[in-house]
Amino acid sequence: MNNQMKKVNQRYYPVLIALIIAIAPAMTSMQVRPDGGDWPNYRGNVRLTGTTENPIPSTPRTLWTFEAGFDLKSSPVIFNSRIVIGSGNGIVYCLSTEGELMWLFDTGNTIEAPALIHNNRVYIGNLGGKLFCLDLDNGNMIWEYECDNQVSAAPNIWSDGTRDILLAGSYDYYLHAIDAVSGEGLWKYELYNYLHSAVAIENDLAVFGGCDGYLHRVDLRRGDGLPEIEIASYVAGSPALEDGTAYIGDYDGVFSAVNYLSGDILWRWTDEERSLPFVASPAIHGNRIIIGNRDRFVYSLDKKTGAVQWRTNTGSRIESSAVTDGRQVLVANMRGDVMLLDINTGMRLWTFETGSAISGSPAISGNRIVIGTNDGTVWCFGN
Repeated sequence: MNNQMKKVNQRYYPVLIALIIAIAPAMTSMQVRPDGGDWPNYRGNVRLTGTTENPIPSTPRTLWTFEAGFDLKSSPVIFNSRIVIGSGNGIVYCLSTEGELMWLFDTGNTIEAPALIHNNRVYIGNLGGKLFCLDLDNGNMIWEYECDNQVSAAPNIWSDGTRDILLAGSYDYYLHAIDAVSGEGLWKYELYNYLHSAVAIENDLAVFGGCDGYLHRVDLRRGDGLPEIEIASYVAGSPALEDGTAYIGDYDGVFSAVNYLSGDILWRWTDEERSLPFVASPAIHGNRIIIGNRDRFVYSLDKKTGAVQWRTNTGSRIESSAVTDGRQVLVANMRGDVMLLDINTGMRLWTFETGSAISGSPAISGNRIVIGTNDGTVWCFGN
């Protein structure tokens, strides 16, 4: 493949779309899927749906805290009883699920992006533009890859059947495809502006919003892009994918459902009175799309129509992405409140005040909730 892949010739678009639709069910089996019960990336799976198979504790209590000393805007990830989180001081911390420090690694620059854990390796980027591959057992560096600008989003992983390919966006205007074992750069897909969000993966396509205002779709087998779908002036959050549809909010305060196979926008919703940015990413469960907004509200939208099912005022703007187990919704806000809402009504079931802003998203594993706060504290809640 060429080093910098450009857009596919226009005459091939109808053929590509028809081919993707025809073989989508078979291609799904090629995706790398996380082990059940863990939370190996910041939204729980490669489609970034924000759902967990583990019941979220209904009346959690504080089990332990860990003081990292610097702001924790990075979301934690959990695998094999290990918690990994990056810090504003550039250090990657690995903790046991009991709160014990296992190892740390200094990347040399601020970390805001969540990590990815795959095949006992940790993949994480920093604002210096570097991506690191670390050994989960001891924190030793396996390889380092350099982008030309900062990495602010979590990487994702995909397999072509012979090797695992890491997908990471950067402010250098590129989505980078990297051999997950060797760290070798394979190809790059160019945007028209920064790539701030993580990419979601379904049907062998990488789907993501850019700061150029487009929803991008990249054929991962070819490294080529399908035509961009214009949805906003700026997209900061990551999409969630389900059955050929991308659900994504934007900086203009609009939430969209897009058929990413055909390119059709299915519906759009915004609160006309406020229209504040969606920075968080959505969670999907059943017929519900659940997302927080900077207007302080958590919204449950009908998946088919975009109609508001309920909305709950949390008291402060929301940049953290919600997580659901199908019964409850776990959310956090910039006042430092962590709360559980009933998924059917939006009613508050439990609230805890951490005392510091929360911009990262929670991770769920077993009966534990783990989240970082901007004062440098890792909180673990559970039964």
